[in-house]
Formats: sequence, structure tokens, C-alpha cells
Amino acid sequence: MTALGTLLAVGVFVAVVGLTATANGQISQRFTELVATQVDVEDVRRARDPVADAAFPDDADRRTQQITGVRAAGLWWSLPDTVSSSISAAGADPTVVTTLPVVAASPGLLDAARSTMGTGRGFDAFQNTPGIHTVVLGKDAASSLGITSLDRLPAVMIGGIPFQVVGIVDDVARLPQLLTSVIVPHRVAQAVWGKPDPSVPIRMLIDTAPGAAVVVAQQVPVALRPDVPDAFKVTTPPNPTDLRESVRGDLQSLFLLLAGLCLIIGAVGITNTSLVAVLERVHEIGLRRALGARPGHVAAQFLMEAGLLGTFGGILGTSLGVIAVVLTSAAQSWTPLMDGRLVLAAPFIGSFVGMAAGLYPAWRAAKVQPVAALRQ
Repeated sequence: MTALGTLLAVGVFVAVVGLTATANGQISQRFTELVATQVDVEDVRRARDPVADAAFPDDADRRTQQITGVRAAGLWWSLPDTVSSSISAAGADPTVVTTLPVVAASPGLLDAARSTMGTGRGFDAFQNTPGIHTVVLGKDAASSLGITSLDRLPAVMIGGIPFQVVGIVDDVARLPQLLTSVIVPHRVAQAVWGKPDPSVPIRMLIDTAPGAAVVVAQQVPVALRPDVPDAFKVTTPPNPTDLRESVRGDLQSLFLLLAGLCLIIGAVGITNTSLVAVLERVHEIGLRRALGARPGHVAAQFLMEAGLLGTFGGILGTSLGVIAVVLTSAAQSWTPLMDGRLVLAAPFIGSFVGMAAGLYPAWRAAKVQPVAALRQ
């Protein structure tokens, strides 16, 4: 039982630390690639001067996409609640309306958000012409309206105005709110509902090539408005290395704490088992003391037993922990990562845990009086 307690404690410790390193590798790769290729631009001039026009020019998408390293770019803003609270499917009961977010977006936004179309397509420059009423629905918004396909050319009513549905977005890598929204071409939105209120921020989302985000962030204000480049607030991605190390450090600390708690729980179990062994061997201890053994000899015996069993359990636990990391990584199609120093040190950790857990039972054994023990 002592060896089993050490085996479980060390095995869980090795598995948790190994899986932490493996998961860190996967999270860092995915998180860094997405964040490091995103630049956000916001019109801040209207916040300082409410009567000023929007700083973004009409051809903001085209100007931004001409910057080297830009893959896609698109404007977007949210329309007022009076618009979002008056949506229904065409042909349905006109008195039954649904409240859904309505987003005005330029044609490049869906590409910048790395959207995946479930059916249909996104809108283009032609559909962004005032008078041509088309919308793209997020999959959750389409589900709320009961629209699952475009076979019957569905339409939605927004404030009593019909809009033809041309596509349904199935997934996005950025701006997850698009999945619950009704997306209207931004020039059409301006023609129908007017310019956005000064309190509503107008933003641009830019998708860049890896490594180009910082340069793009420096050039985009001048490319958009060389006369007033300070009209924009540009948010650049954090340093990928610092961000990765921060995430890795946080996860490492959390899982090391959990692994340490596993070792403590295992040590408590070992202490309990060793203490029961001392109580069951009182006669043996008393006989050894009567034959001349000193308290230190008895304590050393129990410590040695606990240390040997801890080492044995540590070796088996290390093996099981490594196997658990490899099997879990294979099931998730991950690359297993293990610190070789941890694998080599784990059996010694088992020895230390076994001996530390055996200190109190060894002390109890050393305190047994031979006369009292032989009388029991």
C-alpha cells in the first residue's frame, strides 16, 4: 500500500507536468498565430469632436489592402437598438419580431474575420451599393429566424424593409459576435439608417501576414488619412514571445500547484499506511528493543523501508506518467513534450516523499517502550 501510494502520487505528478508542457506547446502555437496577425483600428476623432464626419474614407478597404502584408481588411460598427429590435423573417407573422444585433460591415470584414460560409456567399462591392438590399446572417441568427438554407431565396425584414439573404456564416476565427448578428453592407446601412451616431465606435479589423502586423500598424493611419493620421487609434498585437511565455508561466504555475497537491495527498496516504504498520508490529519493535536495539535503529529501519518502497513506487509511477502523456498526446494528435530532467528526478522524488511520509511513523516506532510492547 505504501508503494502504491507513492506510485499514484509520482505518476500523477509526472503526467500533470508532462501534459502541462504538451498543452502549453499547442496553446502557444494557436494563440500566437491568431493574435500576432491582427490589427485593430478605431476612429477616435468623433469622440473628440461629435460633429465631425467619420475619419475612415469611403475606400478604406482598398487603401488598407494596398499596404504590403495586409491579407484582408474591413470596417464595421453596430447599428442602434431601434434597428436590432425589429427583425423578422419575410413571410412570417409581421407582429412577431426578434431582437438580433445588426452590424454594418464593409465587404472585406468577413475575410478579415476569417469566416467560413456554411451556405451562400459574402457580399461584394456590387451588393454594397445603396438600393441593393442584401444581408449575411450568422449561423445563430439564422437559426433564430428559422432560416437553414437559401434554396427558397429567404429574406428578412429589418424595420419593415426587406433584405435578401445571400449567405450564412458557419464559423469565424475573430469577432465571434458575428455569428449572432445580421450583417448589412455598410453603404446600404448608411443609405437606409443614416450615418452612425458619434457614440458608436467605427472600427476596422485587419488580417496581416505573419510578422507584418507591427509595420502595418505604423502605416495604416497614414494610408487611410494622410491629412489627419492622429484620427485613429491603432491596436497592435502584443509581442508573441512575451505573450507565449506569460501564458505558459501561468499554466505552469497552476498545474505545478495541482501536481504538488497530488504529492501531498500521496504522502498523507503513505503516512497513514506506515503508521498502521507500526501499530501492527509493536511486538516486533519491543522484541528488538529488548535485544539491545536503540530507538535510532528502529527509526532507521522504518525510514529505510519507507524510502525503498517510495523509490519503487516512484520508478513505476514515472513509467506510468510518461505512458499517460504519450497516449494522451497521441489521442489528441499533439506532439508530446517531456523534460528529461523531470523523468530522471521523479524516482528520487518518490524516495523523498516516502521518507518524508515515514518520519512520523518512524518516530512513533522509536518511542515504543520494550516492556509495554511485550505486555500487549
